[in-house]
Amino acid sequence: MIRKFYALALFVALLAVCNSISAQTQASDPDKWVDYVAVDYDMIPNITYATANNTELKLDLYLPKDRSKPHPTLILFHGGGWVAGQKERNVFWLLPYLSMGWAAINVEYRMAPNSLAPAAVEDCRCALRWATYNAQRYNLDASKFVLTGTSAGGHLALITGMLPAQNVFDRQCPTNDSTRWTKGTEPETKVAAIVNWFGITDVADLIDGPNAKHYAIEWFGSMSNRQELARQVSPLSYARAGLPPVITIHGDQDNVVPYSHATQLHAALDKAGVPNQLVTIRGAGHGGFNREMMVNSFAAIREFLRKQKVL
Repeated sequence: MIRKFYALALFVALLAVCNSISAQTQASDPDKWVDYVAVDYDMIPNITYATANNTELKLDLYLPKDRSKPHPTLILFHGGGWVAGQKERNVFWLLPYLSMGWAAINVEYRMAPNSLAPAAVEDCRCALRWATYNAQRYNLDASKFVLTGTSAGGHLALITGMLPAQNVFDRQCPTNDSTRWTKGTEPETKVAAIVNWFGITDVADLIDGPNAKHYAIEWFGSMSNRQELARQVSPLSYARAGLPPVITIHGDQDNVVPYSHATQLHAALDKAGVPNQLVTIRGAGHGGFNREMMVNSFAAIREFLRKQKVL
């Protein structure tokens, strides 16, 4: 099993090294990945998990053919600075987990400029709640949900898993009507761990000042309260005891999401007593990791999840 995990991690690294693959290659990837996983998995595409602004929000569900027992489940949020990206072009991030017999959920969400902050956060929270409410139906192990994503997707994985149970961002979720959905029984939403690939942790840092980034500014548009809202959607604002374990992989030469976002988050998690690990990729920028970096990163993730008893 370990050998298969490493082999697939290497396969990911060889064929889809983070952001370095060309747009032409990315455009042809979805069918390749679907064909690849179809041998061992049933894929249910484009399930509607919520509706917002008259738009049906979709997710793809990957289920092992053997569903005799509940499976740990990876929930993936794609990157793209909250302004770009497609779930179908990120299937390769699922492969190491699928190789271990996990289920997986690949989530789309609303993006700028059509939908400004905090729409993406609201959607990802709804996707997590959808998974919780549908765990029994699809034989998902609701005690072993692992959230992951790259860049903006890493931010969304963090904020989705770190927000308290009572928060303003769940108000759009259809499952808020617990009487309708569960006949009065509210299932508890749990996250077993978060795997953060170079994600944003201090959103306010990116909309003003020396670290301001165009993608973050576009996500907020011209709203007058953007600094306050940015703090509300910053994972760093929610570091506290009792959070799910967090592992971050981040290059120390990243000029898209500053490496300081990783160090500040993990310092705060240390202070709060939250199990965590920061894997620093020396000399690396924003993704584009080489084969050795990718294989070592997935090995660190696997060991971290083992220590947290997710595996």
